[in-house]
Amino acid sequence: MAVAKLYTQVGGSADLRERSPPGANADCACAQATPVHLARDGLAAATGRRGGQRAQGSGGTGPCRGEGTPREPGSPGDGQAEWEGLPSQGGGFPGRRGRTYVPVSRDWSTAPSSSPATSGRRSRRRSGHSNSSGGIPEVGATVDQSYSSFMRKPITQDPWYNRVWIPDPEEVWKSAEIAKDYRVGDKVLQLLLEDGTELDYSIDPESLPPLRNPDILVGENDLTALSYLHEPAVLHNLRIRFAESKLIYTYSGIILVAMNPYKQLPIYGDAIIQAYSGQNMGDMDPHIFAVAEEAYKQMARNNRNQSIIVSGESGAGKTVSARYAMRYFATVSKSSSNAHVEDKVLASNPITEAVGNAKTTRNDNSSRFGKYTEISFDERNQIIGANMRTYLLEKSRVVFQSENERNYHIFYQLCASAQQSEFKHLKLGSAEEFNYTRMGGNTVIEGVNDRANMVETQKTFVLLGLKEDFQMDIFKVLAAILHLGNVQITAVGNERSSVSEDDSHLEVFCELLGLESSKVAKWLCNRKIITTSETVVKPMTRPQAVNARDALAKKIYAHLFDFVVEKINQALQFSGKQHTFIGVLDIYGFETFDVNSFEQFCINYANEKLQQQFNLHVFKLEQEEYMKEDIPWTLIDFYDNQPVIDLIEAKMGILELLDEECLLPHGTDENWLQKLYNNFVNKNSLFEKPRMSNTSFIIQHFADKVEYKCEGFLEKNRDTVYDMLVEILRASKFHLCANFFQENPVPSSPFGSMITVKSAKQVIKPNSKHFRTTVGSKFRSSLYLLMETLNATTPHYVRCIKPNDEKLPFEFDSKRIVQQLRACGVLETIRISAQSYPSRWTYIEFYSRYSILMTKPELSCGDKKEVCKVVLHRLIQDSNQYKFGKTKIFFRAGQVAYLEKLRLDKLRQGCVVIQKHIRGWLQRKKFLRERQAALIIQQYFRGQKTMRKAITATALKEAWAAIVIQKHCRGYLVRSLYQLIRVTTITVQAYTRGFLARRRYRKMLEEHKAVILQKYARAWLARRRFQNIRRFVLNIQLTYRVQRLQKKLEDQNKENHGLVEKLTSLATLRASDVEKVQKLEAELERAATQRQSSEEKGRRYREAVEEKLAKLQKHNSELEIQKEQMQMKLREKTEELKEKMDNLTKQLFDDVQKEERQRTLLEKDFELKTQDYEKQIQSLKEEIKALKEEKMQLHLQLGKERVTCDGLKGEVSRLSKQAQTISEFKKEIELLQTQKIDVEKHVQSQKREMREKMSEITKQLLESYDIEDVRSRLSVEDLEHLNEDGELWFAYEGLKKATRVLESHFQTQKECYEKEIEALNFKVVHLSQEINHLQNLFREENDINASIRHEVARLTSENMMIPDFKQQISELEKQKQDLEIRLNEQTEKMKGKLEELSNQLNHNQEEGTPRKVIAGQNEIHTKENEKLINKIQEIQETSECLKKQFETESEVKSNFQQEASRLMLENRDLEEELDMKDRVIKKLQDQVKTLTKTIEKANDVHLPSGPKEHLGMLEYKREDEAKLIQNLILDLKPRGVVVNMIPGLPAHILFMCVRYADSRNDADMLKSFMNSAINGIKQVVKEHLEDFEMLSFWLSNTCHFLNCLKQYSGEEEFMKHNNPRQNKNCLNNFDLSEYRQILSDVAIRIYHQFIVVMENNLQPIIVPGMLEYESLQGISGLKPTGFRKRSSSIDDTDAYTMTSVLQQLSYFYSTMCQNGLDPELVRQAVKQLFFLIGAVTLNSLFLRKDMCSCRKGMQIRCNISYLEEWLKDKNLQNSLAKETLEPLSQAAWLLQVKKTTDSDAKEIYECCTSLSAVQIIKILNSYTPIDDFEKRVTPSFVRKVQALLNNREDSSQLMLDTKYLFQVTFPFTPSPYALEMIQIPSSFKLGFLNRL
Repeated sequence: MAVAKLYTQVGGSADLRERSPPGANADCACAQATPVHLARDGLAAATGRRGGQRAQGSGGTGPCRGEGTPREPGSPGDGQAEWEGLPSQGGGFPGRRGRTYVPVSRDWSTAPSSSPATSGRRSRRRSGHSNSSGGIPEVGATVDQSYSSFMRKPITQDPWYNRVWIPDPEEVWKSAEIAKDYRVGDKVLQLLLEDGTELDYSIDPESLPPLRNPDILVGENDLTALSYLHEPAVLHNLRIRFAESKLIYTYSGIILVAMNPYKQLPIYGDAIIQAYSGQNMGDMDPHIFAVAEEAYKQMARNNRNQSIIVSGESGAGKTVSARYAMRYFATVSKSSSNAHVEDKVLASNPITEAVGNAKTTRNDNSSRFGKYTEISFDERNQIIGANMRTYLLEKSRVVFQSENERNYHIFYQLCASAQQSEFKHLKLGSAEEFNYTRMGGNTVIEGVNDRANMVETQKTFVLLGLKEDFQMDIFKVLAAILHLGNVQITAVGNERSSVSEDDSHLEVFCELLGLESSKVAKWLCNRKIITTSETVVKPMTRPQAVNARDALAKKIYAHLFDFVVEKINQALQFSGKQHTFIGVLDIYGFETFDVNSFEQFCINYANEKLQQQFNLHVFKLEQEEYMKEDIPWTLIDFYDNQPVIDLIEAKMGILELLDEECLLPHGTDENWLQKLYNNFVNKNSLFEKPRMSNTSFIIQHFADKVEYKCEGFLEKNRDTVYDMLVEILRASKFHLCANFFQENPVPSSPFGSMITVKSAKQVIKPNSKHFRTTVGSKFRSSLYLLMETLNATTPHYVRCIKPNDEKLPFEFDSKRIVQQLRACGVLETIRISAQSYPSRWTYIEFYSRYSILMTKPELSCGDKKEVCKVVLHRLIQDSNQYKFGKTKIFFRAGQVAYLEKLRLDKLRQGCVVIQKHIRGWLQRKKFLRERQAALIIQQYFRGQKTMRKAITATALKEAWAAIVIQKHCRGYLVRSLYQLIRVTTITVQAYTRGFLARRRYRKMLEEHKAVILQKYARAWLARRRFQNIRRFVLNIQLTYRVQRLQKKLEDQNKENHGLVEKLTSLATLRASDVEKVQKLEAELERAATQRQSSEEKGRRYREAVEEKLAKLQKHNSELEIQKEQMQMKLREKTEELKEKMDNLTKQLFDDVQKEERQRTLLEKDFELKTQDYEKQIQSLKEEIKALKEEKMQLHLQLGKERVTCDGLKGEVSRLSKQAQTISEFKKEIELLQTQKIDVEKHVQSQKREMREKMSEITKQLLESYDIEDVRSRLSVEDLEHLNEDGELWFAYEGLKKATRVLESHFQTQKECYEKEIEALNFKVVHLSQEINHLQNLFREENDINASIRHEVARLTSENMMIPDFKQQISELEKQKQDLEIRLNEQTEKMKGKLEELSNQLNHNQEEGTPRKVIAGQNEIHTKENEKLINKIQEIQETSECLKKQFETESEVKSNFQQEASRLMLENRDLEEELDMKDRVIKKLQDQVKTLTKTIEKANDVHLPSGPKEHLGMLEYKREDEAKLIQNLILDLKPRGVVVNMIPGLPAHILFMCVRYADSRNDADMLKSFMNSAINGIKQVVKEHLEDFEMLSFWLSNTCHFLNCLKQYSGEEEFMKHNNPRQNKNCLNNFDLSEYRQILSDVAIRIYHQFIVVMENNLQPIIVPGMLEYESLQGISGLKPTGFRKRSSSIDDTDAYTMTSVLQQLSYFYSTMCQNGLDPELVRQAVKQLFFLIGAVTLNSLFLRKDMCSCRKGMQIRCNISYLEEWLKDKNLQNSLAKETLEPLSQAAWLLQVKKTTDSDAKEIYECCTSLSAVQIIKILNSYTPIDDFEKRVTPSFVRKVQALLNNREDSSQLMLDTKYLFQVTFPFTPSPYALEMIQIPSSFKLGFLNRL
């Protein structure tokens, strides 16, 4: 009996308790095994009663020791939280040696207590089996009791649940297994280490060791996917991924952890970039490209600026990571311009690295400054420029380097290139010759060529547009710095120093910078002190002079660095507007050294700010996630480093005290340090004073405590250079040096104007100028600006980790890595996530992963979300351990591990059952086989024994005699029976065979007769059916064509009627205008004749006129009064109209607002209309100018007439005019009086008309104008000016009368045209009757021809070898003579009718030309009308008495002008309609002509005595060449051609035209046609670059055209398969081999575009269908994914499947076949597509570690089989497409094969021949088990395979080139179709081609 011990904790104390055997009293308290919670980071103890005792006996019911009754559930002793990280359901976990290890939840973030419902529940006591709730094993159940006795190899349990992590001085954390059960209160935990040694580990009950994750969760892409989230789990996961799987990138929530491999990896090529482009982060393996893609995608989607923050310590790979991120942006966002902005952005990196990077003890290319590169994008998300900001350059490196370190790279590059001619004037030597480059001892970096790097630096300068002069200026400054460092300063006594003016280096320094050597030598050793009273020159000691020299060198280099950065920014500037940007921050990480100074202080201060921003961002993301999923949000405590930041930057903080001390003339480091001691020691817990030092201080940063030496703080913060040296440099003759030291203020950063976000906390700004100039204040300001920028963007974090200090590839130093993880915030992110619900699964993932734990009723439910909830409530009864969100399930730490344990137990139980039945079956089979063998042996043995006993001589004789008697007796009986049976059988057979023979004969006879009847009946039916069908089809075709022609004629006649009416109206208008002109001329003549008589009567009329004028004036006054009254009425009515119009406009505005969307769509049409209107307005303006000129001429003429007359005649003419005006006045007065009453009526009617017109105007405005135009046209002023006088109504009445006259003319003209149209209709009806009669004749003739053809076909088939075949045909054709005579007569009549019809149509066409003349005359008449109207208006204006009515007359004039313009527009519309009708008439005539031609051709076919022989060529005219290309190539639609037509029909037609040009021996014609055809094919392909069907169609026709040119070229190699007739059709005069080459090139280009289109359509569905879709149901590969969820985990019903891939392939194949593509080309295209499928799938597999599993290998193999079946179904096995899938097939095999022993490694080496060594190792390293039954690939096995693969010489590239194209070959396939038999469909519209 196995006794399982439990350690329990009740109220703080514990007792050892043992499980009683089966059958013990269940009511005993000690028999209860209480399952408890499983949470994070720890072990646990089962709850129970204190003082329990082992049961007495196996079946006893004795009481327990202590309290004899069990505690109630939920009582204070039930389930005290002890160790964290384990689940709350299912009891203990079986451990080693049959023991049980029961974990309980306890956590420093969340400590879920045990559920009351489960803490008191009794566990079932079934040995070896799990209970009913999900298959959870019983507490205390041993492995030995779990399986049957016959199972020799039971499924072993994975002991992940009794493994813990313990601290280790070397490895930081070490894994151990619990060897002995733990009891609460034990001080020692017995552990078994991995090397087999036992260890007694002292523990604290309050802090037990953290639990280890299951192996299934180790090596995850995302650290947040781990069930137990703590430091050892993170470290172990990174070790597995980095050291074993060789994966350098890992997600930790929103952070990308990047480990420096110290080795070049093939994971940064363009193929990798393309693979990550457009992908979601969770879909691919972690990578810097994935972070860059996420930033780019969020920028494009949300139009929000992004930032990528790359941090880490020196040597961690920050610079390389930032460079790869920028390279990714440059690759995926390439612009279409030729500016190459992306190359310039990338080119800035080598320059900044040369001047800002140096070799340190930790890194060969360490960035000694911070850099924020802002990459700008336009609205199309393409790079348009960049800008760079730098932070805290390490200037001290210029003058000092530690051992094994170097100065900046640029100095060594310059020294390495010193011997080149272009650098000789710098007078440089090797780096060992200069003090500033040899301090570190070693001036060379292993594997780095400084001279080659110098060439690269110069190239990047040129690429940025910085010319050689600029470069040489920079090199001169750098050389001057080196020479300055070699200037020798000698001591003169103790207080002085000096520099020799003859110093060679000083002379070179001054020569390069244009300085005076004497002044430099003087002021290097002296300084000027200016006081209020005097100026003192004070000499300096040698150390002071050396410091002054070094300070000058640092200052010059700092200015040079800033200048280079400024020039780079200028080179990257852009002219357009920045839409968005992505910033890449490459900044130093947290630093702590043995000696830390001012630089480390500033670096750590910056990291404090960045860490604060990072913590807030992580906290914000967590909160948003919970709020989005409606999970109750509780505050989480996280480390806030604001106190440290306040200590540094707040008022009276460290920086402010430092700046204050720098202001003091005698300020020292010691005084400043003393102030720090006084202000912060014992007052601020974050500031400490070292015990053994008075020159340093300690700050508790977020990462660690750092001790800073105060020496040099003030000097570095001041960063001062003596004034005299600055003055000397400012006066330099070298412009660059002089500009460095100008007093102009430094321009502000270009980023400042772009930032609009304000910081949440006010930053303390300095007060004085001196205070601002310190390095600390500058750094704080730039850091503030950086934080502002980052807060205004969406950040993405990359934490670079240095794995070891020795720079060894893939070496994992746990100590160094843990130190960096703590410093960079990775563990802080995990801690924040772990405090609540760190594990998050979507419902689909949970359902797919844990469906095995669900019962049948649960699985039968359709709602997966509800099923997940029910299952979780059953499995984990403590609801506090999980929460249900909208789309995800949130788990506390450790719950996923518990679920994995339940799943594993369930699978293990299933495996045990399967093993049991299989082994039982095998044993039973073996038993039955042995039993049968035993029975047989027994049978033979017993028979032998019996025979030996029974055999004697007498018995043998008797037996022999009996046998003989029996023989004869049996023989007789058998013979008798045989004879009887034989006779009977023969008789039956005879009768039966006769009956069957007779029946068979009758049946054969009936069948023979039936066959004869069926033959004749079917023949008759077939003939009748064919005749009916043909008659019906011809009838339908002819009737349809005639009806369509009649309809067109009717439409044309109707349109002609309207046009004739309009023309007659215009003619009558012109006649009326002519009459008016004649009347005016007659009046002028009468006026001249009356002039003399008026002179005589003038005196007499004066007095009468004066009297009449007085009366008229009175009468006019009365009329004016009446007019004013009318105006008042009109105003009132206009006001009413205004109100109504306002209401109407309001309604219009409401309607307009509703139709704004429609208006936006009509705006484009409106713009086009406005352009047309503007043109019309311009033409009207020109006409108005012409009218004005005529008006001026008339004025001049009138003036001349007035001048010629003397004064008396002038008075007479004036009186005569007045008399005329008096008569006119009388008439007008009478009209006014008579129409006074009518005006009111007209006003009323006008109101209604105005309303109607306004409604029409508003509709037109809505269609064509904007709402502002409507308002302007309905303004108040226009309404006030409207209808002021009654003249408008008179004019309106006159216009109505004129229109009535015109209408009468229209009516008369209309009647005439109607009569003509009726006559035409009668002719058309008669013609249709004739056509019907002709159709009947055609049908009869066709019937006879059909019978004749049928008879001829029958005779030819039966009498093929009879020599008089032609004689029989002639006899048959004689029978057709009568019908031919009749047909000739009818065709002649038909030709006559058609000629009449064509003549009639030609007559109509000729009438179209005078219409144009009439239309032109109408334009002239309208212009004359306008002139007459202007003349009338001028005459009216001359009357002095109507001056007051001038405004109304002007309005009338404007109305007349508008009416005239409207008429002109109508005339133009009529002209356009006339042109359109003329074109329609021409089309109808063309159709009639084509109809006559077809009839003639039909007659020609039937009438001649013998058939024509066609020559296989098509005749065309030179001028029809463009039309031929247009109709046959450009306008041809593939879908209408590929149906029921021969493949390549357009190509055959083109070649038949080529044969015609060749037969004419016309080189120009042939050349023109070939060029036009080729250009047409190019054009149609260019216009349809993305149309797969069009490309397939023209690829097929191009190949057919090319094959025709070869087949009929006359070359022997292409004529092998021709028949004699085809050989006769060969080209005779020209060699078209050059055109064949051009066509071949065109075909290749079409094929490549054809492949590109197919690949673009297929590529998006390859990975979802081939890799993600699970073809084998029930084999799910989902695992926990962590923070970065896979997009495929979403339940997308529209996701692509393997069926989608096959459907797309089938569509491609069917389209290619329909278009007649050559089968060989189809095979090549399919091969290319299969290569793409294999390459894309394999590349995605390489980059997706979660897909590298055995189950996924099975899925891929299944999908490959589907593709192979598709090939077999399409008969494409010989296309070599299957071979292109070989790498993918081998990769699938590699995932499934066993990977353990040496033989396995050898098998992999021999079988994976299509995969390269890099690819094989990548798959092995990426192999990820989905279940615990699968085992990881050990590093030793990978090394074995790698050793075998070392002998291979294959590519080192990881990814397959998906853009690779196989070489295409166009096979020569001769056309089987005879050119003579090819018919041209009418749909091609090639009626102008003639077959010869």
